[in-house]
Amino acid sequence: MDIRCRKTKCIYNNKYTCTAKEIKISKKILCSTFVKSNKEPIDSSRLIFEKAPDYAPQRESKPKDIICNADCLFNQCQKCEANGITINDIKNCPYCITYLKNDNSKSKNK
Repeated sequence: MDIRCRKTKCIYNNKYTCTAKEIKISKKILCSTFVKSNKEPIDSSRLIFEKAPDYAPQRESKPKDIICNADCLFNQCQKCEANGITINDIKNCPYCITYLKNDNSKSKNK
């Protein structure tokens, strides 16, 4: 499973890959597993044109339990069924950008 995390100040982030045993996504599409790290991450954006960021190989990404409480297309009984997820740092919050709004509620009303 491809699990990417761009929240570099998280203790579970290892070269943009999540190492947590499980990931919990809240109703507000936030990664509630996020725990702020005390160490300052390397700012790879300063060197982006000189050197590619160091990403962990995907073979190191083990399947994880992804518990999802969001109204998302990939949420199947609070279990994420996506092929992978990406957590991005948006306004200093860890948002799941794999989120796709579930439109099943519209079809039930027709």
